[in-house]
Formats: sequence, C-alpha cells, structure tokens
Amino acid sequence: MSLAEAEAIKGFNVQPLLQGDVQVSNDPQLVMTTILGSCVAACMWDEVAGVGGMNHFLLPGTETGSNGGMSHGVHAMELLVNGLIQAGARRERLRVKLLGGAKMFNSRIDIGTKNAEFATWFVKNEGFELVDCCLGGQRGRNLRFWPVGGRIQRRFMKDTRLIEEESAQRIASKKPAAEASIGDVQLF
Repeated sequence: MSLAEAEAIKGFNVQPLLQGDVQVSNDPQLVMTTILGSCVAACMWDEVAGVGGMNHFLLPGTETGSNGGMSHGVHAMELLVNGLIQAGARRERLRVKLLGGAKMFNSRIDIGTKNAEFATWFVKNEGFELVDCCLGGQRGRNLRFWPVGGRIQRRFMKDTRLIEEESAQRIASKKPAAEASIGDVQLF
C-alpha cells in the first residue's frame, strides 16, 4: 500500500468483504474493501437515509438452480437490498454501482461474464438506478467503497495471464538445449 493509498483511508474503519459477504452500514467513518476477479460486487446506497452496503458474490445462481448460498448472486442481492431497507433506505432512492466480472483465465467457461450479466439484469429488473459499471475485462480489481455517500475507489490489478506467460518464457529460456543424440539413442 502506497502512502497516498494509506492517506485515502486514514481515519476510516476498514471492513474487508470476502466471497459471499454482505455488509450494510450507516457509519460515515467506514470503508468497505474487497478484491474482485470473476466475482461481482454490488455497491448500493441511499444518500437521503445515509446508509449503504456492498455484497461480493462468486456465482450468479438462478431462482431454480441456486442452492441459496451466500456466494450466489440471487441470494447476495436480496440480502443487500433487504438489509438496506431494514436500515432505513427506500427502494426508490437506491443507487447502484457494479464492479468485477472479469475473465481471469483462458477457459471455455466465462463465469465473470455470467456474473456481470446477472448483476446488470437484477438491477434493471428491480428498477434500481444504475449509476456506474466497471464490469468485464481481463483484470481483477481492488475496491474501496464508502457506503455513506457511495464513493468508490477502484484499482486494476496486473493481468495474471501476462505474468504466467512471462514466467513460462523465462523458464523456457533458462533450459539447456537438448542434445540431438546421447550414445546409441537418438532423441527427436
């Protein structure tokens, strides 16, 4: 953490969120933090009520396919909305920022896109005001969210695929060249 980053949260209570977590607060001295890859975080707040919250979900889930676990978007979104309402927020004043949903690895399964599509669908389907999105891409994100007021700081992480490729190239360049033949055995 740089000095500038430390100054940005100096004097604030830091609440880290992990996969499956949901947090709601009306504490103006609280900053919520998380790290996102293919996961998505929904940051919601009601400025009038002075309350906000964030969730962090791993899988979108569906009404029929979800087991109701907190790592599923359906459950995490409902918990966040209900927690905000219980803390004094009003549905019609809720504002939302969505972040995450990156494609972190080269594979056929793109869970990040599915998470991003679900989160966007949920917000629009529920009629919430979507203020901003930072979804997709190929890099993870470090996130800070001040729930009272909706302020966000986002920093992209290095592309892990580039790091893996650079490591593989370094390893390959350090291997000695194989000899064409050893004794009576010819290698090819």
